[in-house]
Amino acid sequence: MSVRPPETHGYRMNHTMLRVKDPKASLHFYQEILGMDLIATSENTDFTLYFLAYDHSEGKLTQEEKAAQRFTREGIVELTHNHGTEHDANFAGYHNGNKDPRGFGHIAITVPDVQAACARLESLGVPFQKKLTDGKMKHIAFALDPDGYWIEILPNNFKLN
Repeated sequence: MSVRPPETHGYRMNHTMLRVKDPKASLHFYQEILGMDLIATSENTDFTLYFLAYDHSEGKLTQEEKAAQRFTREGIVELTHNHGTEHDANFAGYHNGNKDPRGFGHIAITVPDVQAACARLESLGVPFQKKLTDGKMKHIAFALDPDGYWIEILPNNFKLN
């Protein structure tokens, strides 16, 4: 095991960015289906950034307080919408990293009850790359967001072998 360099104390994994074709579909998915909270939005001339995360304050933080924490918290998903892609019939979408050439793979969320969470997603019409019943690993699933990015769903008490 390596020792963490003292200069890196205080470093955090703040956010990961996904490019999205249609912000309405993506915001609906991440907010209404996955239950994330829109903590900040940044409008620019050619693109808009949407920052989403789980609100563990039980609704006690104001929108301003959530936005102020954008760079001091962990676990944020930044959705980047390049204006016009949602109306461009020739726009084929973004590469999700799971087909050649492979790169980015997925983001993951943990849930208290993976079976209940997957049943809810399925009832809402969310497509799956891998259901709980597929393959050898019966305790994880991979749902697909509107742009085809993989969302791993695993139990809060997941243990690696």
